[in-house]
Amino acid sequence: MLIEERRQYIVALAQKHGRVLVEELSESLGISRITIRKDLDYLQGRGVLQRTHGGALLPGSGALSDPSLQEKETRHSSEKLRIAAAAANLVQEGQCVLLDSGTTTTAIARALKRFSYLTIITNAVNIAAELSGTDFEVLLTGGSLRKNSFSLVGPLAEDMLRDMHADILFLGVDGFDLEVGLTTPNVMESRVNRAMVKAASTVVAVCDSTKFNRRSLSKIVDATAIHHVITDSDLTSETADGLRSLNINLTLV
Repeated sequence: MLIEERRQYIVALAQKHGRVLVEELSESLGISRITIRKDLDYLQGRGVLQRTHGGALLPGSGALSDPSLQEKETRHSSEKLRIAAAAANLVQEGQCVLLDSGTTTTAIARALKRFSYLTIITNAVNIAAELSGTDFEVLLTGGSLRKNSFSLVGPLAEDMLRDMHADILFLGVDGFDLEVGLTTPNVMESRVNRAMVKAASTVVAVCDSTKFNRRSLSKIVDATAIHHVITDSDLTSETADGLRSLNINLTLV
């Protein structure tokens, strides 16, 4: 088991039980208590676990929050529709568009239906289904299915994306911090997102203003890897100025 996978496993146990114990983790994973303690110290440093004597507790920070697609669908729906319309305006007929999983990118997929022909690459099963009735060329990455997000993750998805090139990527995120970068609750998802960024000529982050100044478990890329941000007009002027200072184009809707 890779280090990232082991830490994700520890986090998943903490989410399920509210706490984890060093002794139990050492026995179940077959590794030393010293290594487990280092993992817990690392996760505490990221703010996702709180160290206690003999283990760690799940804090109420929200960094581990990984709501389902259905839960996300009802949040900030009007903002997502405006973001989707603005995103579609950045696309030209015949381009190759890379779409991350998520409710905002699903709204973008629907907005793209006004085009006659596009090539769509996505790791989102629901987005592929959404576009199945179009004349688009739809390429779905392989990988393991994350049931709460309908996304495909893992080495198969990453390998496929390494061989792809897209004109533009629309990337949804759970956290956007100017210092830390873009983050997501799931380690495997972050690796696929990182591969998407490398595959695209233009990277556009699409998220409502509540996602800013938030940090989730796993980093995707630095903020400087983003070319354009589309968000709603409730974004603070301080954050807007910070984005522009990094030479990131900003669209407020």
